[in-house]
Amino acid sequence: MTEQAEEQGKSFGEILADFETTPEGGRRPDPAPGEKVSGTILSITDESVFVDLGTKSEAVIATSEVKDKEGKVTVAVGETIEATVAGLDSASGAIQLRKKLGAGGRKQARAQEIPEELRQAYALKVPVEGLVTGFNKGGAEVKIFGLRAFCPVSQLDLGFVKEALPYVGNKYTFRIIRLEEGKGRPNVVVSRRALLEEESAAKAAVIRATLAPGQVVKGKVTSLAAYGAFVDIGGIEGLLHVSEIAHARLAHPNEVLQEGQEVEVQITKIEPGKDGRERISLSRRALEADPWKSAAARFKEGMEIDGIVKRLETFGAFVEIAPGVEGLLHISELAKIAQAAAAAKSGKGAGNRGSASRGMGGDQRLKHAREGAQLGQNIHVKVLGVDSAKRRVSLGAAVEDDHADFREFKKERAAAAKAAAPSRGSGQSSDAVAAAKPEGNFGTLADFFKKAGLK
Repeated sequence: MTEQAEEQGKSFGEILADFETTPEGGRRPDPAPGEKVSGTILSITDESVFVDLGTKSEAVIATSEVKDKEGKVTVAVGETIEATVAGLDSASGAIQLRKKLGAGGRKQARAQEIPEELRQAYALKVPVEGLVTGFNKGGAEVKIFGLRAFCPVSQLDLGFVKEALPYVGNKYTFRIIRLEEGKGRPNVVVSRRALLEEESAAKAAVIRATLAPGQVVKGKVTSLAAYGAFVDIGGIEGLLHVSEIAHARLAHPNEVLQEGQEVEVQITKIEPGKDGRERISLSRRALEADPWKSAAARFKEGMEIDGIVKRLETFGAFVEIAPGVEGLLHISELAKIAQAAAAAKSGKGAGNRGSASRGMGGDQRLKHAREGAQLGQNIHVKVLGVDSAKRRVSLGAAVEDDHADFREFKKERAAAAKAAAPSRGSGQSSDAVAAAKPEGNFGTLADFFKKAGLK
């Protein structure tokens, strides 16, 4: 019986025992997966070929990899064999090898074998470490177990990757999401985002357990939409509705917020969503002082104030007189302002005295508030009443104070009337008083507007 036959007749345990009796002096550290190695064949069995690599651990390669087309073993004990490290057998601790095929022809396309460790990581969804070596169109090139893998740019991080260069040369942990044999090298696709999302979800679950309605937390604005802002409150996002951003009415959240801004908010509601995930509603307005609590003290009846038209309805215009405080200017009051404006415009020309009088004294009616005002328009109004409990403010027209010249006209008319009035006890006759009156009269408001040349 030849030495090879004797070795083939031994059991795996016997061969392993013989191998463990060899001295470890001068042994090298175990090679890494993907590394090309060469060693001396120690023994050959029907299933395995044992190789001495000069390392601490034994190496083994499947016998089927060293057989020819007829099924004959092409190597012998004592010969040198070249192979690639595929991984480490978790059961025996032996180094798993794959045969290095010769160059040329179709065999070259099979030069890269998939390491067993890589197969196990894919099957068990175990994270693997990889080095980002470069970028091509659509993603990053990652070296894992000596093989080149591909990571789509959308799977490289949680957010959108604007600049890829900072990732090159760094090691990250990936999950293998596709592993296929290829004509040339294996098709290996990995994802870093999958692991980051799992990590984020785990943190969010811990944080979610501590959250409750009424709690005040700090967060960061992640995105803005017409209906509100999304805020990250520690790995979990909540919605800050546009109506809950401030007491003042906002057309869009970007009027007061921007992405990346840190905010303090209150959790108002936690409820299940349609997709099964919980939805968290937030409020920033709840942490601000309520302007309606001081509205009655700030806005007295008869007080005149400037405001901004915020909404236009069929029944009137809503005017903001302070942040978060809007009052209703009824359409009949808005019509008065429109009449005054029409009168001022008509009174500009010399031949428009009649039309000015009709514009001011006529009964001008509006079908909709937009006929007398525009959104965003500054308007001077008068406070008619405040109901803080119902959060209502009634506003009226302050037409007279719309024009400084009209106020001056009133002063002149009052002064002239006072000068013309008889003093008490003067003894003047009615004829004398009549003689003292100025000729004519001060005319109507339309006459004033004509004289002032107001628009």
